[in-house]
Amino acid sequence: MKPQMLGTKYDKIAKWWHDRHSNSEYGIKQIEKALQFCVSHENALDVGCGAGGRFVRKLQKKGFKITGLDVSREMVKLARENHPSETFFVQDICTWETEQKFDFIIAWDSIFHLPFSMQEPVVTGLCNILVKNGVLIYTFGDGYGEHTDEWHEEEFYYSSIGIKGNLSVLMKNEIICKHLEFDQFPENHVYVIAQKS
Repeated sequence: MKPQMLGTKYDKIAKWWHDRHSNSEYGIKQIEKALQFCVSHENALDVGCGAGGRFVRKLQKKGFKITGLDVSREMVKLARENHPSETFFVQDICTWETEQKFDFIIAWDSIFHLPFSMQEPVVTGLCNILVKNGVLIYTFGDGYGEHTDEWHEEEFYYSSIGIKGNLSVLMKNEIICKHLEFDQFPENHVYVIAQKS
């Protein structure tokens, strides 16, 4: 699915997503666990930031300056309204380029929408923009391959290189896995916390 098409689908549910997730506890314990590994708290990147909310506030409390990316214009508009002191871009992580390095990177329930062929390049790219001892937390599906599901009367695309594939990419980039968990078992939802050596 092309990023523009995905962004349009999320545009349609941006208000619903904001109202449902802004003050949700979903993912907070996992983010807190990842933050325990942080050595410095300067710059954070949120890939698929949505309308901001709970993750941005958590990072702000830790002293991070936040950059957020999302393919949905409506989501980014809400994020800018919610957090005017932070920086948000309507961008596709597959093509986004930056010279900045980050101490903490989140990609929570976002990169599983990437084309299958872009899974390894994007995870590699995230590894490359971590500072030394920087921490990466992201989610993916355990199943290897790609599929579509219907959600909010729209068809959404998902892909994954699975646990073995993701751990292999991290190891190739000298990123050490600190924690991996099926956090919604029996669903195939996995999150990993990894740190640059």
